Amino acid sequence: MKFSIIIVNYNVAYFLEHCLYSVRNACKNIDAEVFVVDNNSVDDSNIMLKEKFPEVILIANKDNVGFSKANNQAIRIAKGEYILLLNPDTVVEEDAFEKCIDFMDSHPDCGGLGVKMIDGRGKYLPESKRGFPSPWVSFCKMSGLTKLFPTSKHFAGYYMGHLPDDKTNEVDVLAGAFMLLKKECLDKVGILDEDYFMYGEDIDLSYRITKGGYKNYYFPEARIIHYKGESTKKASINYVYTFYNAMAIFAQKHLSTKQTKLFTKFIKIAIWLRATISFFTRIFKNLFLPALDFLCIYLSYYLLVGWWSNNIWNDATYYPPQYIRLVVPIYIFIWLFSTYLSGGYSKPIRIPKIISGVFFGMITILVFYSLLPDYLRYSRALVLLGAVLSLFVIIIIRFIYSYLSTGSWTLKTSQTKRYAIIGDDKEAVRVAQLLRTTDAQAEFIGLVEEKETENSNPNFIGNISQIKEIIKIYKINELIFCAKTLSQQNIISMMAELQSSNVHFIIAPPETDFIIGSNTINTPTDLYVVSVNSISSEDSKREKRLLDISLSILVLAFSPILFLFLKQPFGLWRNAFLVLFSQRTWVGYSNQDLKDNKTLPKIKKGILCTKDSLATKAFEPNTLRRLDLLYARNYCWQTDLNIFLKAFRKIGRK
Repeated sequence: MKFSIIIVNYNVAYFLEHCLYSVRNACKNIDAEVFVVDNNSVDDSNIMLKEKFPEVILIANKDNVGFSKANNQAIRIAKGEYILLLNPDTVVEEDAFEKCIDFMDSHPDCGGLGVKMIDGRGKYLPESKRGFPSPWVSFCKMSGLTKLFPTSKHFAGYYMGHLPDDKTNEVDVLAGAFMLLKKECLDKVGILDEDYFMYGEDIDLSYRITKGGYKNYYFPEARIIHYKGESTKKASINYVYTFYNAMAIFAQKHLSTKQTKLFTKFIKIAIWLRATISFFTRIFKNLFLPALDFLCIYLSYYLLVGWWSNNIWNDATYYPPQYIRLVVPIYIFIWLFSTYLSGGYSKPIRIPKIISGVFFGMITILVFYSLLPDYLRYSRALVLLGAVLSLFVIIIIRFIYSYLSTGSWTLKTSQTKRYAIIGDDKEAVRVAQLLRTTDAQAEFIGLVEEKETENSNPNFIGNISQIKEIIKIYKINELIFCAKTLSQQNIISMMAELQSSNVHFIIAPPETDFIIGSNTINTPTDLYVVSVNSISSEDSKREKRLLDISLSILVLAFSPILFLFLKQPFGLWRNAFLVLFSQRTWVGYSNQDLKDNKTLPKIKKGILCTKDSLATKAFEPNTLRRLDLLYARNYCWQTDLNIFLKAFRKIGRK
């Protein structure tokens, strides 16, 4: 056998499906076998594989054994002369494999081969070619010198920036996303080192390939799309530990004792410093707007109290110092917290949400105000004026923030997008319908003929040769490629050509109920699935969580009384604490124990479920699925409350 392809999957079913469609097309003229090693995914990846890709050899692990060990499981039984390690978040051109095999056949010294990678926006990924992470190379990368001098041989060694992106060259390190290896070479230098759980194994194997007398090549004539998944994880403690551990293992195995000490010390300091900065940057971004609101409202309230004391009471000291120091901050906190609960801090900015938040905050303050003793009731009028002042300040800040961010004083109150779909009559119409059934808010959907001919269908606004003009005239910001009728080669070429047009690219795989468009694998807003709707919105997730917390507190407070009415009272406290600490939710899917919820948004397992509020007890699986689909699409917190009240006698069950 000529070719073996190995893909390690972990909970990326949608990307894996798209990847395998492209792999299937690229293997049409090759004697090939495809392995998928699944590391105990919970997103029904294995069910999808058995249904849609029966030719794939599936190795289903019961645990997440890591990247190296999972690949090695397949490498040991692979029969191919060449073995490709491929990430599931990739899409390959139709002729990519044939080009790579031809190159390796003609270069006996080639032990490993990497290709040109672009991201989901058509931009070249510099990690397509890399150098060994020596102490100096690592220092340049982490200190920012590589970015300052991206083409310098001295400073940009991490990405070998001195080598052109469009020419074949020898390189030090192959990218793990696409790593084509000669079986003969692996037999000599060994397979992946299983000391690496994730990260570093590609560097280690690339190093051993060169030490074994072979060469690693960068081959840009073959291209892939790589929806990188690492970018949003690099500030996490788990990433820091895993990456540092991988680099430490590499240093201990392959560098001198002196180099190892220097390398380990530097990497440890640099990575933790970077993670710490990223961590505090996230906190700053999340708290900046509320902190700015608090500060501006407090200063405004301080001026209001001073004016009120002097002009209404003719006494600058009428209000005691504790009023400004303690009471006013409490008022402001209540207004801002109520604004948060109402969705006033969610994007896009919505003025009605801010108004309702401040209003309910004012009502809350007045209710507690009426319960206070007389000597603590400073001024009801200042509460009312303070609420108006807070609303005014928050809205003004939003307009200024919008102007500084976008250059426009107009608040963006919706997330509508303008789409152009490239495909033939049948497929373009199917994708347009798919788009309309998702939660993507389309302001405009225009169809573009994939061939350079006119289409009599009035829904088509032009053909592929006019795409640049179409983008400009119709102000397109989302371009969808129909993979069923367009080749991956054409798609990748167009993405590379249009990368500077400020357009997001989306790919609709054939015969699927999802479309993918994302610069990274971790951008769920760009993964459109038919049934994803109300329950997956930020507002709904916040409302569901707040209801869970509120009900848990009430259940714990009234548990002595509830014990008398429950069928399984001794599970009440356990369930309340599980929900309170976000391990469970009070209301979940009826199909939560089945494995066919692939297209539904993921929520925590429920104590109760959607069918508990109904009198009927026996349901067919399809009926339960439709019930869950309706629940997800039309979610509101009142639904959860209604189910909870109707089925509260069951809240103690396991």
